[in-house]
Amino acid sequence: MDKQNYTAVTEFFLVGLSQYPGLQIGLYVLCLMMYLVILLGNSILIIISILDSRLHTPMYFFLGNLSFLDICYTSSSIPQMLVNFMSLRKSISFTGCALQMVISLGLGCTECVLLAVMAFDRYVAICNPLRYTIIMNKGLCVQMATWTWMSGFLYSLLLTLLAMMRPFCDNIIDHLTCEILALLKLICGDISLNVFIMTIGNFVFLVIPLLLIFFSYVFILSTILRINSSEGRKKAFSTCSAHLTVVILFYGSALFMYMKPQSKETQTSDELIGLSYGIVTPMLNPIIYSLRNKEVKQGVEKVLTRKVYLRKL
Repeated sequence: MDKQNYTAVTEFFLVGLSQYPGLQIGLYVLCLMMYLVILLGNSILIIISILDSRLHTPMYFFLGNLSFLDICYTSSSIPQMLVNFMSLRKSISFTGCALQMVISLGLGCTECVLLAVMAFDRYVAICNPLRYTIIMNKGLCVQMATWTWMSGFLYSLLLTLLAMMRPFCDNIIDHLTCEILALLKLICGDISLNVFIMTIGNFVFLVIPLLLIFFSYVFILSTILRINSSEGRKKAFSTCSAHLTVVILFYGSALFMYMKPQSKETQTSDELIGLSYGIVTPMLNPIIYSLRNKEVKQGVEKVLTRKVYLRKL
């Protein structure tokens, strides 16, 4: 687009999936139900990990971070999405769009690194169990979590500022949310710097964490196969299976969104994958960890039993 034809933008219109007006009510109900499940499921995990002293371990400290992250991530976009599903004027202010992009992109990058940190925690627990409590001490866990959150938001803030300072040729975003790839298509002139920084970001926040997760599980699998008892192998694998399932779901969507060649027009498949990446995965996380984790089930039972006992008193 010609840089002279820019538009002074004060708001954006989010027209993702608007070509299917018959689906709007159905999408509203579906997304609302999933959002409520996300809030309930992740809140329960956080509460259980706080109230049950047996869950005061590095694994559940990071799981609590993941649950809190998923609540914040979905809350940055789903309420606005629900309003737009039921509105004729599907708009968001310039500032609101920038804020939504900073939060959602920052939390997405944070989750990439956090999943790698959780894989490292499982690696130490299984491959070096005798030194686990020494290596994964409270100070290290807090530092790892802090740097994970800071790195994601610093990158997100940089990318958002570079995008929002550019002149726009249009203010119609062909997406359900203020998503960085959809927004870049509206910028007039050269976006090579934005693309370059995004490429570096994809490598730092997608490729490197995924490689760390891969090598962690190579060592974990090697250690599990050397365990003599079948019961020991089963127990060791059960502690990793939930995390591995979440990694596959999250990274499958993220790699499709950000690593594939970008077209000039937003495809319907991109928007559906965006829904999976932004709603379905956070909804499934607490379900997966609850179904595959005996300690979480016992924690829920313990809290419910305590609640019933207090009521009787």
